[in-house]
Amino acid sequence: MASTKMLKLPEVLNEIGMSRAAFYRMRARGQAPKLIKLPNGQLRVRRSDLDNWWASHEEEAA
Repeated sequence: MASTKMLKLPEVLNEIGMSRAAFYRMRARGQAPKLIKLPNGQLRVRRSDLDNWWASHEEEAA
């Protein structure tokens, strides 16, 4: 099974150029990429989920 690239939340915030507070507001509206909570409480985003999120926003802007 191929490993899935997982990004830490600070990496995601840096890539999308958004503050943590703004990200959580967007998440509350159901507009953020899907988060995965690890057993140790850390948050991750699959690279594929972030890429799909980018693509969906690109289509809306077109």
